[in-house]
Amino acid sequence: TIVTASDPFAADLLIEGGQVAAIGKGLQGDTVLDASGAYIIPGGIDVHTHLDMPFGGTCSSDTFFTGHRAAAFGGTTMHIDFSIQPKGATLRETIELWHERARGKAVIDYGFHVAITDLTDQILMEMPSCIQYGVPSMKLFMAYKGVLQVDDTTLFRAMRQAAQHQLLIMVHAENGDAIDLLTK
Repeated sequence: TIVTASDPFAADLLIEGGQVAAIGKGLQGDTVLDASGAYIIPGGIDVHTHLDMPFGGTCSSDTFFTGHRAAAFGGTTMHIDFSIQPKGATLRETIELWHERARGKAVIDYGFHVAITDLTDQILMEMPSCIQYGVPSMKLFMAYKGVLQVDDTTLFRAMRQAAQHQLLIMVHAENGDAIDLLTK
């Protein structure tokens, strides 16, 4: 039973080159997998993950392998993780750092958003290059004072640059200054 966004129905599925080539009755291929009694569903995409991410002197509990394995068992076949820019790193270096974390551990498809924490003039000019790096989306934090938080001027500069180059900006929208005061 193939399940689409609109209907479940009985059919064959032909896969060529790792992609669905046809859905229909009586399709033939080199290898036949009998999925009688099972459901064939589209894979899910999780667009907000934090795998193998250092933060606050510790690291998130899932690596790319354990997080991917759990995702696959739940039907998620792709995710987009946040690559967090270390102070002084370029966006390219940041993305490569996260690719290195995934290398040899990834078992599902993945991509990245890049989280900008150190928006120098050089980084501002590098932002449009992220499209060529395969990362057209960025995140800026208004929380985690002294660690990830950017000020309003930085957020505004990044948004203006993103708008000029059709990049997507995501905002972790909390008031880091108020949180810091209340925590104290």
